Amino acid sequence: MSEFRGRVAVVTGAGSGIGRALALELASRGARLALSDVDSVGLAATVAAVEQRGAEVRSDHLDVSERGSVLDYAETVRRHFGVVNQVYNNAGIAFHGDVEKTEFKDLERVIDVDFWGVVNGTKAFLPHLIESGDGHVVNVSSLFGLLSIPSQSAYNAAKFAVRGFTEALRQEMLIARHPVHVTCVHPGGIKTAIARNATVAEGQDQKSVAEFFDRRLAKTTPEQAALVILRGVEKNKARVLIGNDARALDALARVTGSRYQDIIVRLSSRVLPRTTTQR
Repeated sequence: MSEFRGRVAVVTGAGSGIGRALALELASRGARLALSDVDSVGLAATVAAVEQRGAEVRSDHLDVSERGSVLDYAETVRRHFGVVNQVYNNAGIAFHGDVEKTEFKDLERVIDVDFWGVVNGTKAFLPHLIESGDGHVVNVSSLFGLLSIPSQSAYNAAKFAVRGFTEALRQEMLIARHPVHVTCVHPGGIKTAIARNATVAEGQDQKSVAEFFDRRLAKTTPEQAALVILRGVEKNKARVLIGNDARALDALARVTGSRYQDIIVRLSSRVLPRTTTQR
């Protein structure tokens, strides 16, 4: 509890899923919260829930892909609370589609939110975290930041980039002896709405993709994920894997090297939804 009580924690994407679960768990541990999301309705529900747990909370509508807004937001949060201790760059979106069928705009949107959103949040808050003397950056990558999956090229690209960015940042903080810990989080399948809210490329059936994710892949609850993340923060872990699927597939990639791709191809050919729709 000492890692969180009284600390100011910033959580993006707090309107649902892992972000909401983190906000609730942090509230239970006595943290002061700065919560944001583009989903104002979901964010309001999260705020009401954390207030019921007695937390001090500030909420803001925020699109993490808009750099100017994120920079202004960081200054606003610092002025409001007087300090910033922890930042959880969690906001993200999903897209399903093969490279051949994916439009540039869809690739760009995923990169803007899932990668640049993390960069924007990290850069905007890093001076304040250093100033606090007790900072922690938690960037949410994915299992798909450890190995690649067909139809997830945009998401893979963003989440691999988050991993590389975060691991380099951690090394830089250690070299500079700044008082900022850095953790990269790799969730496997989490029971959130991300697949149901995902967009898809032409020829893909969004409903089939979402149902496949929810039925076959989403095995861990957001609440379980939040507990694992906060345990990682307490232990100052460099990398946090969430779920048996993340641990197993991480091991597969490390043991087999690039040969994991052939294994994934065989599995994907049998199980991934390839339904086409008439338009």
